[in-house]
Amino acid sequence: DAPPGSRRGSGGLWGRRSGPQRGAMAPAGLKAVVGEKILNDVIRSMKKDGEWKVLIMDLPSTRIVSSCFKMSDLLAEGITIIEDINKRREPLPSLEAIYLLSPIETSVRALINDFRGSPTFSYKAAHVFFTDTCPEHLFNELGKSRIIKAIKTLKEINVAFLPYESQVYSLDNPQSFHNLFSPYCREDKNNQLERMAEQIATLCDTLKEYPSIRYRNGAEDCCLLAHAVLAKLNAFKADSPTMGEGPDKSRSQLLIVDRSYDVVSPLLHELTFQAMAYDLLNIEQDTYRYESTGISDAREKVVLLDEDDDLWVQLRHMHIADVSKKVTELLRTFCESKRLTTDKANIKDLSQILKKMPQYQKELHKYSTHLHLAEDCMNKFKGTVEKLCGVEQDLATGTDVNGEKVKNPMKNIVPIVLDPNVSAFDKIRIILLCIFLQNGINEENLLKLIQHANIQQERDVLYNMHCLGAPIMPEDCGQMKPTRKVRLESTYQLSRWTPILKDVMEDAIEDKLDKKLWPYVSCPAPGPCSQTAVSARFGHWHKTKTATEYRTGPRLIIYVLGGVTMSEMRCAYEVTEATDGKWEVLIGSSHILTPKQFFEDVRNLTEQTPLKRTPDS
Repeated sequence: DAPPGSRRGSGGLWGRRSGPQRGAMAPAGLKAVVGEKILNDVIRSMKKDGEWKVLIMDLPSTRIVSSCFKMSDLLAEGITIIEDINKRREPLPSLEAIYLLSPIETSVRALINDFRGSPTFSYKAAHVFFTDTCPEHLFNELGKSRIIKAIKTLKEINVAFLPYESQVYSLDNPQSFHNLFSPYCREDKNNQLERMAEQIATLCDTLKEYPSIRYRNGAEDCCLLAHAVLAKLNAFKADSPTMGEGPDKSRSQLLIVDRSYDVVSPLLHELTFQAMAYDLLNIEQDTYRYESTGISDAREKVVLLDEDDDLWVQLRHMHIADVSKKVTELLRTFCESKRLTTDKANIKDLSQILKKMPQYQKELHKYSTHLHLAEDCMNKFKGTVEKLCGVEQDLATGTDVNGEKVKNPMKNIVPIVLDPNVSAFDKIRIILLCIFLQNGINEENLLKLIQHANIQQERDVLYNMHCLGAPIMPEDCGQMKPTRKVRLESTYQLSRWTPILKDVMEDAIEDKLDKKLWPYVSCPAPGPCSQTAVSARFGHWHKTKTATEYRTGPRLIIYVLGGVTMSEMRCAYEVTEATDGKWEVLIGSSHILTPKQFFEDVRNLTEQTPLKRTPDS
């Protein structure tokens, strides 16, 4: 049967990403696990043949669902309408409603309002699912309202995070940066850490992990958060005793670190494809816009950069120097596989190729997109950025391309500081790297630098870095710099820096992390962990393996207080690959950082309120 009046809800909730369409590729990793959990625990648990339902969500739950599903996926599961709980909706008293909501005041009140009406309610019945634990006072409010007569289901599903990529998660809360690091928000900090702990615990629960928890010593917030996560996990474990069982699962770890551990990575111009594109181009909500010529009429193209695009997955962590070459090579292979000869597969030829192969329009558009994206990056790079990169790498690593120690960093940055063609934003990046290398700068010299660089209006960014514990003045230098690994693998001269977290990931997996610097709040389980007996003869052959069960090895889950950079995201994939799949590294934070966002976050720390910003898409 066709769904009755099948349509999108009046709220146009799914219209968040206007233009780009998601492809048909099955989601991988974290997205698959979350998608499966929502399907099984929420949508299919309510499904009856021939019966259509309404799905009502708020913004946080919509963002979780739309990261895993397309509208058509939900239609196939008997959902006829998707509505926004905070918008006016037409009552549908003949249909039952599934509510998937975050347990916040506005959403719970809106839910109660749907069942205030007389003589009929807005919907025939309510199946209510909260993304995580509903606070006592809101739960009591529900109990006192008329909705009690209509509720058929009331559950907490423990998914209070966004699966951003297959190995990256976000707590979808960029404002928390201000709440954690601003001197104005000391009182709110504990509530913020408590909320984060709840969200991180739902991630572990979704992955069926009960990891040992470690944190960076000397960072008080990391310690508080680690203890709070342990308390939440223990509560989940009491409800679900098999959580964290399985071969090798006792080796899984959760590591909590804060942004001050590495303030260099968010400042550098990264030259790997994803990080570079998000730094230099105007990519918002993962959407890339460009003028397309040649393939069809010149017009603006809107493309979503996500894991439904297998070409993006293949290219995103490659160095920009290799990207165009790789796309061209893949395009040539594609044409040859379709028996089409092409001498010089480049963007100019795509229109010709398309004329001969109109049936492959979708694939050819994909190649065109990434050639454009790489070209846009290179055009931005070839101006001032190219000059900056060498100096940045010298300052970040403390050595030049020949391995010689940088003796006079201030001298290195003078030409850039005085150059009127370099933006204030890029000057600040260079000045901060210089200050960090010198372990601070005195007030007089800092004022001179600000004056010569002509960045008086942006000076707050420099001064506010001390809120993160970064060494700006010599007296700020309380923390020892982490000892770096010597890496002998060959690399591009403008990409010599490796994020410090990559060292940490590798050491954690090899069990080489210093227990004094990274203490445990919960020790790893001794020996092989107890497992439910499995019949030796039949085992689990009869069970269809789900995404969660495919992963039997240990996981290393990293949480960065204060935002995670795209170079650190890349490291999680690289380290996973280096273990030949024996380990899986997941990394996440309250939000994904680009240099510009980091800059704005830090500048805003001395304001009373956090920035109003669209969260990560």
